[in-house]
Amino acid sequence: MGDFIKIDDDVKGYNLSMFCVPRHYEQDLESILIPHGVILDRTERLARDIVSDMGKDSLVVLCVLKGGYKFCSDLLDYIKALNRNSERSIQLVVDFIRLKSYENDKSSGDIKVIGGDNLSNLEGKDVLIVEDIVDTGNTMQKLLKLIGEYKPALVKVVSLLVKRTPRSVGYRPDYIGFEVPDKFVVGYALDFNEYFRDLSHICIINEDGKKKYAI
Repeated sequence: MGDFIKIDDDVKGYNLSMFCVPRHYEQDLESILIPHGVILDRTERLARDIVSDMGKDSLVVLCVLKGGYKFCSDLLDYIKALNRNSERSIQLVVDFIRLKSYENDKSSGDIKVIGGDNLSNLEGKDVLIVEDIVDTGNTMQKLLKLIGEYKPALVKVVSLLVKRTPRSVGYRPDYIGFEVPDKFVVGYALDFNEYFRDLSHICIINEDGKKKYAI
């Protein structure tokens, strides 16, 4: 596991008035934990580390939907830029899988794997799983077990966020963007019951927001 940026528990984040936030979410957020520009800069560095470690001939990128789509898209853009501007060039194959483990702001404990029927192409390949956030680690452990059944040559995981929580089973991804406090965060495609994906920054949702969008 490489380096990561640790955001301490006592960090309150940035005031909403310091950045541009959609008006329809202004009353639903406590603060901005990670501004969009910081996310992009950290993602660019992760891309460089991944290419350095895994940059052989080809790489299968497996994006975990829905929350991982934005992080995966930006990460791929940075890897493609490295392909254009360096001696090393990696052929990328992109596939998708969808997992579901949350209801409102709580993990349901019932992890559902949606898709994955076409993963036989992973056999003998180097695979990079791209995830938005690792919470307890249960979901990723189940996914890794599933992927292992297809006998890839190598599997590594990059997660933009890892939540620091006592509920963790101890799993840690190979590449981590930020380690964050045990708070429910939204934005940059991370959702609360499908809302907040259209928010550029990663923010802490407040109690009013949870009640407003609860199911």
